[in-house]
Amino acid sequence: MAEEPDAGGPVRAAQDETAGLSAGMARHSRGDPASGLQTLPALLRHRFTYGPLSRWASLPMRIRSVAGHNARTLRTSARWLVSSREYTNYTHDLEPLNVEHLAWFVADVTGIDVAAARGYMRELSEDDDLARHIARVNAHHPRGATADSARYGKRLGWYAITRAIRPTHVVECGTDRGLGSVVFAAALLRNGTGTLTTIDINPMAGYLIRGRYADVTRLLIGDSLEQVRAVTDPVDLFLHDSARTGAHERAELAAMEPHLTPSAVVLSNSADISPELPHWAERTGRRFTFFAERPVGHWHRGCGIGAALPPGMRAAG
Repeated sequence: MAEEPDAGGPVRAAQDETAGLSAGMARHSRGDPASGLQTLPALLRHRFTYGPLSRWASLPMRIRSVAGHNARTLRTSARWLVSSREYTNYTHDLEPLNVEHLAWFVADVTGIDVAAARGYMRELSEDDDLARHIARVNAHHPRGATADSARYGKRLGWYAITRAIRPTHVVECGTDRGLGSVVFAAALLRNGTGTLTTIDINPMAGYLIRGRYADVTRLLIGDSLEQVRAVTDPVDLFLHDSARTGAHERAELAAMEPHLTPSAVVLSNSADISPELPHWAERTGRRFTFFAERPVGHWHRGCGIGAALPPGMRAAG
């Protein structure tokens, strides 16, 4: 026979709680250290923390936490409004710990030692020739009026991956100013081999691609799906960095798939908001991993790098 529900259970639980509190206060009044609560304020805090009023008792602390967070965000935003000229495709540096996370991400994606990944990333950070090139072109181009100095963020990872796997052909969908393009080009020039095809629908895109960086880069203007379908050379490294919609990313991956080499690495700048790359990786038998940016001194939360690659891939060379 089923047991009858204990209707007095909640009442007894409340009585037990009250009795326990009273006993604790009695032990406290006797100076008994076994009470675990050595002061009356501690007993009251315990009562409010674990009792039915805890939600409302903690409200001032919760308000303080939210207000502190919002105040920091407001200060960061105000500094950015004064110091930055950008209005889209924001650039930023990464928190030091986030840079270390990125080095381990690169090591995992490419199979190289993490010290080598750090070295490649430091190589880009200390590339004064590239930084001067970006500053010089921005100073003389109309679009440079809304550009900041070189801050690479996740592009440190793009560079390090390119250095590690030494691709013969890189395809980038989404050129914009060409900051990522010259980062890829700088890595290819260091490698001493490889070319970049970068695609954008905006006729004003790619103005940073000049000088020796243009020597290893082909800029195509037009619809990315049409341009990708027209690719003739096999692709070792592909980056989706165009329209951040699931439908467009899915279409680009489908268009690029026939052109990929068996060891190709596929990257996405939309993996923080779209499941398309992990779904594609699973369907094609690849491995997926993701790095999330943590910008420093910027109100924007950052994006990240999604990567799909063959299982057991190791770096070339």
